[in-house]
Amino acid sequence: MSASDLASPPDGSSVRRGIGAKRGATLALLAFAQLIIALDLNIVFVALPEIGAGLGFSGQTLQWVVSAYTVFTGGFLLFGGRAADLIGQRRMFVFALWLYALSSLIGGLAWSPEVIILARAVQGIGGAFLFPATLSLVNRLFAEGPERNRALAVWGGAGASGLTIGSIAGGLLTSAFGWPSVFYVNVALAGIAIVAAFLVIPRDPKRHQRRSFDLPGALTVTAGATLLVFALVQGPEYGWGSRGIVWSFVLAAALLTAFVVIEARSADPLMPLRLFRNRSLLTGMTITFLYMATFGTLPYFLTVLFQNVQGFTALQTGLAFLVPSIAIAVGTQVGERLATRLSTRTTLIGGMAVGAIGTALMVPGATVESSYLIILPGLIISGIGQGVVWTGMWIAAASGVHHDEQGVASGMASTTLNVGNAIGLAVLIAVANSRVGGLAGDALRIAVAEGMQRAFWLVAAGIGLSIIVALVAQQKQPNADAV
Repeated sequence: MSASDLASPPDGSSVRRGIGAKRGATLALLAFAQLIIALDLNIVFVALPEIGAGLGFSGQTLQWVVSAYTVFTGGFLLFGGRAADLIGQRRMFVFALWLYALSSLIGGLAWSPEVIILARAVQGIGGAFLFPATLSLVNRLFAEGPERNRALAVWGGAGASGLTIGSIAGGLLTSAFGWPSVFYVNVALAGIAIVAAFLVIPRDPKRHQRRSFDLPGALTVTAGATLLVFALVQGPEYGWGSRGIVWSFVLAAALLTAFVVIEARSADPLMPLRLFRNRSLLTGMTITFLYMATFGTLPYFLTVLFQNVQGFTALQTGLAFLVPSIAIAVGTQVGERLATRLSTRTTLIGGMAVGAIGTALMVPGATVESSYLIILPGLIISGIGQGVVWTGMWIAAASGVHHDEQGVASGMASTTLNVGNAIGLAVLIAVANSRVGGLAGDALRIAVAEGMQRAFWLVAAGIGLSIIVALVAQQKQPNADAV
């Protein structure tokens, strides 16, 4: 599927030339949008203490500034992906940016904990609409194969850069202008992207076939996914046996089961179940789940290690992520070259092997006495592996999917990404903190460091499981780039 597929008039040659002239600008904008999403994941972390003090949060409720975003992003991803298919990818791209801008403005003006939590929830919904719209635009506008591989590498590299910029910008903005500035910056960035979208992104193609919106499916999957992510995110805090968590799991299971039944009977389903017959998409979803359950948990544990064990300031922690983030960005470019010259499966396996080795090399640096230089080689090697896998898994998830279903395919893969991160963090945090109860002072720091070491070993083992998944995936499609 090439950009020429967008040309609906019969004399589409001029349209194709216009699209070709804007190709670089379009990719730059889509990468910029991915940078905004990644930046927003990290920029608030550094400002949390100031937000808590400024708005009078209790220690138990401050976490909801982060959790509200995570829960609502995870719950609305599939809905957002299908909306991009039915309403239009450019339309949803712009709408999601408006949600980002308005909710960020309200977040910066927030006068109470309830208001900022609500703003973060709406930001999360904006992220759930923006991510699949951006990814499906990349997959629709760039032909499957080397062209799309290069585009995904640029898009992925921008995301890696956003994580670093978010950490550093959060520290700088909070120190210079106060915590509201970490929200106001999103207003400016989203505004720039909205204007640019009308200039460089081609119009959504006209649809000659009317499609109905599967409202029962949308309601059940959104409510079910939201409850599932809520239970996974809040389980460690509330207790896995608490009534709220247990009921959240029960209701999530019931709603998601109802969703599958609805989809099986629907004439125009929100998520066509036949997509699960696409081996490449199914493998891509599995890899995205395992990626975030392993690689995706490392920023949390590294932040705890740097700040709580080794005494880094917030700004020093942000700077400490600079080198590994550059390594991830480099890895995304390496991943594109490997996938183009070899195969997606070979790329995934190679990236995972490198990432597992790098993660294991981080263990010696996870001690009270260790310096940053000791952990740095592992961060670099692990980062390169992460970047390679990041590009490869999105190539896999998009392979063999029609452009009319790229949105829902992106939503499916990004939903497993989000759920994988929640499950991975819940399991690894429980393991890492299993021996810190009742400790204080140096004894606590030593126990936390030992917990970090256990977490790094488990992440390396989980990456090994991902290698097995990639190895057993059978190439059943004629596309040479398929897994």
